[in-house]
Amino acid sequence: MMRIVIHAPPLVIAMVALGVVLAGQTQPAAQPKIKVSGGPVKNNDDSQVYRNSTLGFHYQIPYGWVDRTKSLQEGAVADKGDVLLAAFERPPEATGETVNSTVVIASESAASYPGLKRAEDYLGPLAELASAQGFKASGEPYALEVESRQLVRADFVKRISEKLTMLQCTLVLLAKGQIVSFTFIAGSEDELDEIMDGLHFGAAKTSAH
Repeated sequence: MMRIVIHAPPLVIAMVALGVVLAGQTQPAAQPKIKVSGGPVKNNDDSQVYRNSTLGFHYQIPYGWVDRTKSLQEGAVADKGDVLLAAFERPPEATGETVNSTVVIASESAASYPGLKRAEDYLGPLAELASAQGFKASGEPYALEVESRQLVRADFVKRISEKLTMLQCTLVLLAKGQIVSFTFIAGSEDELDEIMDGLHFGAAKTSAH
């Protein structure tokens, strides 16, 4: 069993999460598989919603996805930030012939980056770490508004095989002295849009009991 222990800022941990995704794509059986703890999200409204009242957003986790948040939090430096959510369509240790769709949300102190005043200033480190995982930029980053919140979007692509391409979209938010990165991984534009639709800003309604 390979244990994931990372002493690094959350953005680096988010990139390692993508490395875990890569390990779960089609590959020779002889290669070691990364195994981490965590189970599927339960079938009830509350457990399928990640809420963050401090930063003012929530994410609707797709039913049946596997939560690996705790595994990727292990070894994180507390005063540098945190991995807020890491969810996978299927267990990342399980190989497959399709891209393992993924959502990784991480935050870290903007003070960790001297001179950072805008979300756009985070794009350099983001692009550098994405490149280290074998991703290439897809188009130019751009600013966008999501439910009255100002974010920056950057897209990347990685060719896994002749028939398999991994798409990555990262949204960057600067709020309350924190840089928050919302990273989405999928195998097609439609799948990417679908999992991105789960992100909302504002309070999420709780289910009635």
